[in-house]
Amino acid sequence: MLTNLEKKIISAIQDDIPITARPFKVISENIGISETEFLKSLQDLCNRGVIRRLGATLRHQKSGFEANAMTAWQVEEERVEEVGQKMALFREVSHCYRRNPNNRWPYNLYTMIHARDEAACVEIARNISVTTAVTSYKLLFSRRELKKTSMEYFPNGNEDG
Repeated sequence: MLTNLEKKIISAIQDDIPITARPFKVISENIGISETEFLKSLQDLCNRGVIRRLGATLRHQKSGFEANAMTAWQVEEERVEEVGQKMALFREVSHCYRRNPNNRWPYNLYTMIHARDEAACVEIARNISVTTAVTSYKLLFSRRELKKTSMEYFPNGNEDG
């Protein structure tokens, strides 16, 4: 069971995070508690497994990155972990994950590459290929964003929504 305060905290971290030196201080003040109490409760939620991951998404279009490509890689299964770790180190890669391949689509490792234009995405993929010795890959360029939302739990900080 979650307390009302925990529900408020979960609700608060679902919104945009303020761009400031101490974003959790701003968030905690908005819900009427100290930053220390907020961070302690947040850590407790993580320790209990209520929150498994806390992440932030950069709106790449507003930061000068006009192109992005989901890149599908065909990697030998025994190398997926090693290769994935190398790919994830590229600063232009925001996501790196494994999926099951099938007979019609043999790709099992995916990276999202962000760059200023499509030619730069192609060059980054080429560099990743050379670094990892993975030569079978496809770049899938985004053409239009149709929907991008996150799950919303306790939208008003309580169970009633």
